[in-house]
Amino acid sequence: MGRIRILSDTVANQIAAGEVVERPASVVKELLENSLDAGATDLRLDIESGGRRLIRIADNGCGMLRDDALLAFERHATSKLANVKDLLAIATLGFRGEALPSIASVSRLVLETRAEEETTGTRIEIAGGKLLKVDEMALPRGTTITVRDLFFNVPARKKFLRTEPTELAHIAALVTHYSLAHPDKSFQLRHGASELLSVTPVAEIRERVFQVFGSQVLSELVDLGTHEREFPSDEPGTLHQYRLRGFVSGPQVQKLNRNSIYLFVNGRLIRDRLLLHGLTAGYTQLIPPGTYPFALLFLECEPSEVDVNVHPSKTEVRFRQGSFVHDFVRDSVRRTLTQARPISAAPPPLTPALPQAGASLPYSEFSQVLQGSPPPPGELFTSAELLGRGSDAALPNWQLRPEVGPSPRFNFGEPELPPPVVTAATHPGFVRGPVPDTHGGLPAGTYTEAINLEALQDLRPLGQLHDSFIIAAGRDGLWIIDQHVAHERILFEQVLRQQAAGQVERQQLLVPLVLELTAGQEIEYERIAQELDRAGFDTAPVGKRAIAVQSAPADLGPAQAERVVLEILETAESELRRVSLEEIRRNVAASIGCRAAIKINMPLDFTKMEWLLKRLGECEYPMSCPHGRPIALRYSMREILKSFHRI
Repeated sequence: MGRIRILSDTVANQIAAGEVVERPASVVKELLENSLDAGATDLRLDIESGGRRLIRIADNGCGMLRDDALLAFERHATSKLANVKDLLAIATLGFRGEALPSIASVSRLVLETRAEEETTGTRIEIAGGKLLKVDEMALPRGTTITVRDLFFNVPARKKFLRTEPTELAHIAALVTHYSLAHPDKSFQLRHGASELLSVTPVAEIRERVFQVFGSQVLSELVDLGTHEREFPSDEPGTLHQYRLRGFVSGPQVQKLNRNSIYLFVNGRLIRDRLLLHGLTAGYTQLIPPGTYPFALLFLECEPSEVDVNVHPSKTEVRFRQGSFVHDFVRDSVRRTLTQARPISAAPPPLTPALPQAGASLPYSEFSQVLQGSPPPPGELFTSAELLGRGSDAALPNWQLRPEVGPSPRFNFGEPELPPPVVTAATHPGFVRGPVPDTHGGLPAGTYTEAINLEALQDLRPLGQLHDSFIIAAGRDGLWIIDQHVAHERILFEQVLRQQAAGQVERQQLLVPLVLELTAGQEIEYERIAQELDRAGFDTAPVGKRAIAVQSAPADLGPAQAERVVLEILETAESELRRVSLEEIRRNVAASIGCRAAIKINMPLDFTKMEWLLKRLGECEYPMSCPHGRPIALRYSMREILKSFHRI
């Protein structure tokens, strides 16, 4: 007897179920997509025990004829494809014809459906892939599918399911995603007696975001509007249209994971590294490394430009013009954020940074000072230190007073009598952690307010704090500006403009700098040599694995020029291969800005402070330094009055 045999339909369907039906949320996804393909505008889902005991989806779509309902449970039976050419331009969410037979093979399934052209409906009952009953009955137009006892006949698969709350969370996230993609439809999700989601049709995505997330999240988002770009087709004279819309958060919102990123392509929920990288590239040097934004992106293109037949679960896609799509998303996000120009309104708690490409680039000297050495006695007391003394300890009260002299600035005076004990419990606004370090730990969570930085040019400087922060008053409240990173942003954008115009000011070095390279750096140097030249560095190979720097940007001294070049070349070779030349160009500009900017512990007179604020207000993106740290914090009059119990 031969060893090769043809599997039975039951076994084949269960194998397919292993690819399509991973967990209860997979069942919900397949059935939900079928309902949307059927033109449903009202979708109701009932779940029990996280989807293990019951999944029921009812819709008001077109329904099915009796013969079609029976045929739908055959493998690869579909109404969405007719020939192989249709695979090249799939416009529907489902198309393989594997979902229903796969689900029916591992559950007890009941299908109730009626098409508009029939007077009665059809009820089909299947258990473990076996047809049990077919009845004719009175039903409204549409389809209701009930799935009970998922994996009842495959106990090994059932053991791999997570806890009920975890499985329910996956289902809720999935339904939430699709409700955002289809604001013109109503969605209702119930788990037992609890209603988890209930949204009615609305005209715009903004309204659906409000329905799902509330006003707090909506206030932190920036509307992308509609961005369009065309790509030449293979056919002469024709163009392919790409359209991007949705919402992204300002840089004041910094998540520690990707769970708040929602990506859709032609209405299909997907996980795509290309789009994710394009999105995060749009935030390069706007938010700290290792953090992620909130994003709700809808990319629309011709079906022939994207291949959705990549993965059995249809959550991955492949673009015909991948690089074009990546840059389109990156540029659209960056352009929108540049125009919006929001800023942080309050200092958040600080948390450790997470590793990410580009994180190895050094930050300013400010962070290195604060991280490398403790503050001198009597200065820079942190709230963590004060709270660590216990609630019964007396807290010293350091009073700010202007110092007499040509450059009025604030210094710490002598301690006075201890004030009442201040704790996080009695004062929720009390800052936890060290003095805000724009290049230290990463902010966690979200801020409560976003404003526009145009007001920077109207601010009135009051003085300096530790010769490092500018304290300024405005019509809208009190501002604190980090002078070093503010100047960093000014110089960063200045260098980028000079690079684009080919007008970088250079200074010839009296003695060329000779830098020795590793083998990997020598290879990468050949790729970035042109970018170094555009930034004002005249370099040339000399000898074996060495380069000579003959000129540098005018703002840098010889020692600074050497450090900037080494910062770029010492970046991990794997990272340099991964990033684009545009990102390398911005990293070069960031390093130049960091080294040439005014430093901490540097007294500034009022003329210099006014100049700095005015130039910062003229920047395209004045809310973050090139490394993604906040530049300015604003305490609004409402917050100040509320803290003093005046409102």
